[in-house]
Amino acid sequence: MRSFIPVYEMQAPRNLAAALDMLAREPGEWRPFAGGTDLMVLLEAGKLPHRRYVNIWNLEELRGIEVTSSHVSLGALTTFTVVRRHPTLQLEFPLLCRAAAETGAVATQNRGTLGGNIANASPAADSPPALLVYDAELELISARGSRRLPYHKFHSGYKTMDLQPEELIARIWLPRTHAQRKSYFRKVGTRRAQAISKICFAGVAESENGSVGDIRIALGSVAPTVIRAAQTEHALRGKYLDAAAIASARATLAREIAPIDDMRSSTRYRRAVSQNLLEEFLASLVHP
Repeated sequence: MRSFIPVYEMQAPRNLAAALDMLAREPGEWRPFAGGTDLMVLLEAGKLPHRRYVNIWNLEELRGIEVTSSHVSLGALTTFTVVRRHPTLQLEFPLLCRAAAETGAVATQNRGTLGGNIANASPAADSPPALLVYDAELELISARGSRRLPYHKFHSGYKTMDLQPEELIARIWLPRTHAQRKSYFRKVGTRRAQAISKICFAGVAESENGSVGDIRIALGSVAPTVIRAAQTEHALRGKYLDAAAIASARATLAREIAPIDDMRSSTRYRRAVSQNLLEEFLASLVHP
């Protein structure tokens, strides 16, 4: 049952300052609307609860990818198509490009935004695991000013986040590194395309002669939020990747995640496949 359109209101401020002023005047009354790829699904299903929206799609201040010697920063309105085509991101942050390429269909990639994917706060989202392993930071802005927040501190629970009603996500910051890292990304879904993930796994690591240096692992769809598997990382750092080390890491990951049964998959399946993806990632470090 589609929603009754006349009960909704949307305004399009002329610039970012005007948008922030609207949010500040009536905190919680207005919600940002960007690409709309998630909100329009709820609207068509008659399940869009909020009624008043501020259209930020045309705000140029929230667009653009900037590359400096230390960071790459992406405007919150950067679409998945722009992400996957950007040469610096392809070279230095390939997992984010992989995630962008596997997010929905081409139409969704053309319209969906990185900031919207973060703010939607779904534990099954494709880009957050990549952002976690790359130590992303978020720049949050309001009429009062701006603040920076490590992305791993942003999600506090299912669909809850450290974002005030008058704030917007402005930019996503990715620190650049010259370290030689091996990367791994797998999205497991019912289909190979246009599927919500049953499990999403991202990993980067420095390794030499079968020994692990720095390693970062993040997963989606295995907890109320996207998680960084810090305990599993700790169990692997400095270890030689023999059968015992891999078995220990599998056991640690099984304890660290908290998957559920739902319409897409089961707890048992998600835990087993997460362990298998971890082992596949670690095998790729030994046998590239």
